[in-house]
Amino acid sequence: MMLDAIFKIVILGDAGSGKTTLTQRFKTDMYISDTQMTIGVDFETKNIEVDGKKVKLMIWDFGGEERFRFILPEYIAGAMGGIFMYDITNYPTIAHLDNWLDVINGRKEQIPLVLVGGKADLDIIRQIPYKEGKKIAEEKGFCSFAECSSKTGENVENSFKTLTRIMLSRQ
Repeated sequence: MMLDAIFKIVILGDAGSGKTTLTQRFKTDMYISDTQMTIGVDFETKNIEVDGKKVKLMIWDFGGEERFRFILPEYIAGAMGGIFMYDITNYPTIAHLDNWLDVINGRKEQIPLVLVGGKADLDIIRQIPYKEGKKIAEEKGFCSFAECSSKTGENVENSFKTLTRIMLSRQ
């Protein structure tokens, strides 16, 4: 298969925010509830088609724990886009957004970022209103905002396709 593009994307956010289940749901269309904590970084690839273009995504899923953050600058080199993920049921996961952005914005080239609120199926115990997530995305200059659920699959593929569309438009 001829590819129109290959993009390295990074998935960032605090430990437990749902990055690995998001990546697994996107790759396999299955929800794996008992994922292990990511140590350092996990790597996945998936070929998708967006607007008639065939694209390979190389997905780098970062361990969200503070102790892994020192490796982040090395690993995000060459990334062409990113998803920052927070957990809508856990306020601190969005409160730490600026710490993550400092690492990314320390790079010479700016990459498009999508803000994704995970665990949307847990609306009943939500701590971060949808409107607040959307407002933060606009204030911080994210290219797009969505809430998704890796459990139900809602908005998972759409989040990756939105980022891919933005990266294609910048090629």
